[in-house]
Amino acid sequence: MEAILKKIRAGKRVDHYETLRIRKDQKAILVSLTVSPIHNSTGRLIGVSSIARDITDRKRAEEKADTASQYARSLIEASLDPLVTISPEGKITDVNEATVKVTGVPRERLVGTDFSDYFTEPEQAREGYQQVFAKSFVTDYPLTIRHKDGRLTDVLYNASVYKDARGNVLGVFAAARDVTESKRVMRDFAETKNLLDNILQSSIKYSIIGKDLDQRILSWNEGARRNYGYTAEEILGKNSEILHAPEDVKSGDVRKLLESAYEKGLAEGEFERVRKDGTRFKASVVVTRRNDAAGNPIGYLLMSSDISEKKRAEEQLRSASQYARSLIEASLDPLVTISAEGKITDVNEATIKVTGVPREDLIGTDFSNYFTEPEKAREGYQQVFAKGSVTDYPLTIRHRDRHLTEVLYNASVYKDTSGGVLGVFAAARDVTAQKSAEAEIAEQRGKELERLAELERFQKLTVGRELKMIELKKEIEELRKLVAPGKEAP
Repeated sequence: MEAILKKIRAGKRVDHYETLRIRKDQKAILVSLTVSPIHNSTGRLIGVSSIARDITDRKRAEEKADTASQYARSLIEASLDPLVTISPEGKITDVNEATVKVTGVPRERLVGTDFSDYFTEPEQAREGYQQVFAKSFVTDYPLTIRHKDGRLTDVLYNASVYKDARGNVLGVFAAARDVTESKRVMRDFAETKNLLDNILQSSIKYSIIGKDLDQRILSWNEGARRNYGYTAEEILGKNSEILHAPEDVKSGDVRKLLESAYEKGLAEGEFERVRKDGTRFKASVVVTRRNDAAGNPIGYLLMSSDISEKKRAEEQLRSASQYARSLIEASLDPLVTISAEGKITDVNEATIKVTGVPREDLIGTDFSNYFTEPEKAREGYQQVFAKGSVTDYPLTIRHRDRHLTEVLYNASVYKDTSGGVLGVFAAARDVTAQKSAEAEIAEQRGKELERLAELERFQKLTVGRELKMIELKKEIEELRKLVAPGKEAP
């Protein structure tokens, strides 16, 4: 008030002086005063005149506007998205902190410059805000902001015009959403999808089939085309049961496979599959459950491969194995396989008979335990591993009732397909009877040699006597000649 009085005394008018006044109802109001000095004819101050206007509502509105403005500014600055306002001439009139960061340019240098100067494609940026003025808004307008250090940020702009209270367009408000990471993810996704598509299509050995929960075929790779004979155009949308043997569908085996895959996420089995031309083949089938991003089941992925050749090979191997086993069991000679550690891994029935020990008790025990000379037996199979084979190796098998069997072992190593030694295969020939016969022959031969010696002695004695008689006859003849030549002796 003192300041007002000073101005009045100085003959000056005071405008828009705001002060509180109390109304008759004791309610305080805010008024704006205009106070003018009143002078007489001589120029002397003789009083004042004042005009008071109630500005309570206006002040309240201004305070609300300030609060709203501050709130809006807080929201703008709190936004992680770059926000900018642009004049009809394309000049930046305001920015938030996110715009400062994404451009690397201070606020005071951004304001007043061309909006289009901060993008890799200025013309596209200029065309964008011009579209807003023409159409009132744009949505997801793609641009790339260039930071002053050269770093690029891919964004999508959403923008609209803003107006004054009378509806006049003042400018454009634009918000940019950083989509650099999402674009990278989409690129990665596209590359991954392309890679997976290439893998699926380049797989010619495996059939890879996608289907929904109702078994409608949704995807079909090159391997499936080759295995089943259907093109993608022929098979997509059809029920996958046509690929199964009808009896497997009827028995419920196919349904059980899918139910197991649905519950556990994975199921597998071997099934007969049917080609377009009606021929069948044996297939190994693996079914996995397909889920959406939320983890909800949406279908199945079925992978299968033709194992007909494998099955035929297994059957041939099984037949060969059975044939070999039949030969082994038909052999009267004890046959045995031995590991590198000297353990029995398999035997035939003849070995069981010659040892008196059941097969299950023989397998896993030391080969050398069943001979009268264990060390000699151990040395024998070790020679096989060292030299590759042994021939007519003599051993004596001891039956558990202590009966002995003389044998000659012939043994050699056996190998896997890559040439690795797996163990020793040994065949024993029972030579007990042969040895007994040889002993009898030897005994008989000894007797015959004795007899021959006696005959030789007798022969020598007889020959000696005959020689003695011959000599006596000669002596008599000579005496006769001496007694009377030409006469006979008396």
